[in-house]
Amino acid sequence: MYTHKVSDGAAVTCRPAPPLPAMQKTGFTLVEMLGVLAITATLASIAAPSMMALIDSVQISAASHDLLAGLHLARSEAIKRNSPVVLCKSADGVSCAGSGGWEQGWIVFHDANNNSLRESSETIIRREMPLSGSLRLTGNQNVVRYVSFAASGATKLIGGGFQAGTLTVCRLSPFGGEARQIVLNAVGRPRLKKTAVSLCD
Repeated sequence: MYTHKVSDGAAVTCRPAPPLPAMQKTGFTLVEMLGVLAITATLASIAAPSMMALIDSVQISAASHDLLAGLHLARSEAIKRNSPVVLCKSADGVSCAGSGGWEQGWIVFHDANNNSLRESSETIIRREMPLSGSLRLTGNQNVVRYVSFAASGATKLIGGGFQAGTLTVCRLSPFGGEARQIVLNAVGRPRLKKTAVSLCD
């Protein structure tokens, strides 16, 4: 403290201002940074499998919905044209494939001569590109190569019998996993269901 006289002679006692606080240093130490990195790596390793499972689920769902839309289109076109329309697997987007799975792609075409094989004169209504990645799309015995819709909207084999069957979309794996199935009944109505498979090859 110190005393100061003002002009009228009175004494005033003043206190000195407190010292300013020293500037504090901010930032992280090397140990703190390593700790944060370790925690981040642990969280990422926990989240990665869940993220991959989500991506697989979205891709499987998208592929199955694309095929379901193709089947609905083929059925409606057969009714509209009053003539057979076929959805068959196709690697080149022009002709029906005799081997391989549906993951190679498929076409919808007007099957004017009702033989389930696309001729050069028959109109292609829709083409679908191959499925991405390691997705597999397979059909059981009656729908392994094609699905043919008659003018009534019912599915028919070349021989005239009812064509019911199941198409399965899954991720290639010896352990199986999540899948989608499109089930065709005898009157040609497809329905989609979520399921799991023990093996996807």
